[in-house]
Order: sequence, then C-alpha cells, then structure tokens
Amino acid sequence: MVDIKGRWALVTGAARGIGRGAALFLAERGCNLVLHGRTKEHCEKTAEEARKYGVEVITVGAELSDLKQVEAMLSEIDAKGKDIDIILNNAGIQVAYRTEYLSTPASDYEESFKINTIAPMMILYHFLPGMEKRGFGRVVNTTSGIRLEPQQAGYSASKAALDKVTMDLAAKYEGTNVCINITDPGWCRTDLGGSQAPNAPESSLPGVVVGAFIDDKKSGRNFAAGNFYGLTLEEAVAKAENGFPVYTGSVAYI
Repeated sequence: MVDIKGRWALVTGAARGIGRGAALFLAERGCNLVLHGRTKEHCEKTAEEARKYGVEVITVGAELSDLKQVEAMLSEIDAKGKDIDIILNNAGIQVAYRTEYLSTPASDYEESFKINTIAPMMILYHFLPGMEKRGFGRVVNTTSGIRLEPQQAGYSASKAALDKVTMDLAAKYEGTNVCINITDPGWCRTDLGGSQAPNAPESSLPGVVVGAFIDDKKSGRNFAAGNFYGLTLEEAVAKAENGFPVYTGSVAYI
C-alpha cells in the first residue's frame, strides 16, 4: 500500500459532500492538499479541518464549465511549485431530471460534458507529464452507475464518455507506476444526489480514495465504493489489487 504522507493531491469539488470527505481522509494520512471549489472561499471550511492534521493546504477556485477558468486554476497550481501526485476528479453536475425526456434540451448535454467530461480530462492531461517524469501518479475519476434513465441523459452520457476516455488513456499506463482508474461512489445524499438518496456520503469511503493507495501498477478499473464499505483501508487496498479486472476495450467494467 502506498504511503501518501508528504505527497500532494488535487481534489476537485472539495467544498462539501464526497469531495470533502475524500480530502479529509487523505489529510488524516498526511497528504498535502490542493482543494478546488467554484471559489476559493467555498473550500475554506474543508481547508481549516484538513490543516488540523498538520498538512499543507492550498485552495483554488474555478467554474469548471469555463475552460479559461480551468486553465487559470492549473497555472495557479503550477505557480505554487507543488508536484501533484494524486488527482481525485470528484466535481460534477447533474443539470436536471427530465420527466419529459423527449424534450431534453441540447444544453443539458453541453453543460454536463463541459463539467463532467472535458474539465477532468484537461486537468488529467495537464498533470500527467509531471507524474510520468517523477515515476509516480494516482488518478481517480468519479463516474456514476446511473443507467436506463433517459430522464438524466445529459448526466449519464457525460459520465459514460468520461469512463471511455479515462479507460482508453489508462491502457497507455498499464504496468507503470502512474495508475489511472475510476470510482462510482453510489447514490449518496449530497447536493448532487439529493435528499432521497439511500446512502450517506460517508459510505463512499474508503472506496472513492482506494485508487490513491494501490501499489500494483494496474490501471483501468472501476473501484465502486459499495464494494469497500465497512472495510479498513488496508482491507480495501488488498481487495482493490486482487478483485477487479482491468478494462480491455471490449466492454467497460462499470
């Protein structure tokens, strides 16, 4: 299992919900953090809690639907001189639930793809060269298990696209110490998931972060959080390294 103490992780969507929980989980284990929210101020509470663990914390703000803001955020992180070793692309948006799904507007797709697909991949592309050069990197992109619901077409399509491009890229890093995987946190009671969701945000741990701790040089797997609920981190890592097939290109293991 990887010791993340002293490393730097970028966590998007860290102001609340699953992103906040994942960030604090890393901080508790000594990982320094770059916390992203729509504004820096949104992340201050998470940053304050994380600093109690004695780690360094930087906050950055960007509206992920605006690629100019994403680029500015990446430049700001670069200017801090911190090597990003871990990326948790947690931020996402569910624009609408369309009961009249045949009237789904094109804007549902446009906004969903900007935030759920394009932004996380731009972040990933930006930091991958540094990970390759240093010989270490862990990337976990957050997906969704939603299917057979045309009422959420924009959201589910953008997540399916994220799965595809992530898995295809992951194949290029198989066997290296840059590990790229996805995670499905499940339907949780967050701002995105809504109050009717069956699971508490805490149920996503340690599953949504296990990809940061694996040490088997494998990429292209879906560490769905429900498979790890109730396990210790050590147990979760052992299960992740031994119980999940790698995506081969024929069917995505989602």
